Amino acid sequence: MSGKSEKNMTLSGHLRELRNRVVVCIVCLVVSFLAGLNYSEEIVNMLTDMGTAYGYSYVFISPQELLLQYFSVAMLAAVCITLPVILYQIWAFVQPGLKKNENMLFLSALFFGLICFVTGVIFAYKIMLPFMLRFLIGLSAGSDITAAVSVQNYIGFLLTIFMIMGVVFELPVIAVILTQLGLVKVSWMRKGRKVVIILIFLIAALITPPDIVSQIMVAFPMIGLYELSIVICAFLQKLRRKKRSEEEADEE
Repeated sequence: MSGKSEKNMTLSGHLRELRNRVVVCIVCLVVSFLAGLNYSEEIVNMLTDMGTAYGYSYVFISPQELLLQYFSVAMLAAVCITLPVILYQIWAFVQPGLKKNENMLFLSALFFGLICFVTGVIFAYKIMLPFMLRFLIGLSAGSDITAAVSVQNYIGFLLTIFMIMGVVFELPVIAVILTQLGLVKVSWMRKGRKVVIILIFLIAALITPPDIVSQIMVAFPMIGLYELSIVICAFLQKLRRKKRSEEEADEE
């Protein structure tokens, strides 16, 4: 289909295209879920082994509890596997209505957003969770209390941290998008640094379990990412001003 015909597509044509793209995403999600379910036991064992290394032992209280964790892990794996397909379908649907610079911004946001999300999950798995698990189990050192954690609570805790850190690491991408669209200025980000840091600690307290270590482990990366966002946005702003100056010089 040509670009002209895409722009002149009727409402029913847009709805039909949207339906087809949604169907593609759903089919990929279902197939990925079934594939993830096939490996869910290995994934759950990998996650529980992380805690076992620090002295955790696990129980399941209800008969279906372990099975539900297999489903939860499989669904998360399916979302991660299908995410590139979903992002591509979103881009393909909106691309005909985007200008060249908007198209580049949208593609860059999708690409780097995916990289940042994966980086956040890896950070949580490799650095954040081992520290948190070691600290939390260490609270029972010297006492007669043994950690026998519900497998549902344990897996739910890990998956929550994965999702939180994946979203947190999207902060630079969101900041760049807002500054490129002119909705946020770098000067505002710098002036509002103190207020943002307070808000970050409040958000960390709301989205993490009620312990200070979890809150600090979420808040500090968020502050670092906020500072990184300022640096990136300032650099892009400088490039944009330089390009504008060169264009004005050429016109003269």
